Amino acid sequence: MKLTRIMCFAASMSVAIAAKSQQPASQAPKDRPTRTKVVLLGTGTPVPDPDRSGPATAIVVDDSAYLVDFGPGVVRRAESAALTRGIPAVEPRNLKVAFVTHLHSDHTAGYSDLILTGWTSGRAVPLQVYGPSGLQSMTEHILQAYRIDIETRTNPESPMHDIGRFPDAWKVNAHEINAGVIYKDEKVTVTAFATKHAMESYGYRFETPDRTIVISGDTNPVEATINACNGCDVLIHEAQPLEMQAKMPKSVQSVVAKYHTTTEQLAELANKAKPKLLVIYHTITFPPGIAPPRLLPPNAGADALYVSPEMLQKEIGTRYSGKFVIGKDLDVY
Repeated sequence: MKLTRIMCFAASMSVAIAAKSQQPASQAPKDRPTRTKVVLLGTGTPVPDPDRSGPATAIVVDDSAYLVDFGPGVVRRAESAALTRGIPAVEPRNLKVAFVTHLHSDHTAGYSDLILTGWTSGRAVPLQVYGPSGLQSMTEHILQAYRIDIETRTNPESPMHDIGRFPDAWKVNAHEINAGVIYKDEKVTVTAFATKHAMESYGYRFETPDRTIVISGDTNPVEATINACNGCDVLIHEAQPLEMQAKMPKSVQSVVAKYHTTTEQLAELANKAKPKLLVIYHTITFPPGIAPPRLLPPNAGADALYVSPEMLQKEIGTRYSGKFVIGKDLDVY
């Protein structure tokens, strides 16, 4: 059976500023509209931090969820959000539309789980996925890799046939995109804009009946993000602390300088974009014991590359006076 159907933000005031700006991570703003929610399903990086799953964010409008990125752990975090946050729209079987910012593994390693567990959990229709060039090939290869599993679950004579009770819902319509409006239904209009990373990459602007939400993905600061936000309700953006970067090898510092955004740069960008809420995510940090020895400075302790919330609050809060939060997995805004 050939599985190739692809449709394809004064130093003495820093603590006070940060405390005022930084809202408790698990608490959504009290004035949050009821129709549209931002659910952080994963705020991590390639670092195998057990407290942070790979990048994944759900924009939930009423009973519909729109997923951005599907890093490792996305399906389990989605089920946890459904159970502990009372958001059934993110149950795996209800994740039917997804967008990917770029094809780095930390943003896509949960793709097969999204496809297959969503299907076996009860998704009744093919998954719709939008992203950069290479998405179709990635999708085809994942489906081919799981060919035997899919054939077994769809075989009428197999004892596992009832598990795949929607026999066509394993399929994926993968859409390779360009900048512009790429998706629209009665609840949301999604516009992609080009960002600057190590490969073809996009940020996304979601316009719903009551909110405008922008997510950056991995990127160097770009004017397109400022333009896409322009006073938006929520801006979700990566940030890499200056203090930690100064401890990293020169090669890593070079990568950050080219393809990521420092806290200083994010504060400057947010001052121009003026979001009502800035959500910081995807910060590279190594909790004690996780950092590879090759990255540790000579004679450094095991926590030398750990980024504390206080560090982020200080670096952003002394440069940006708007409301910001440091996102954690399962936060809802």
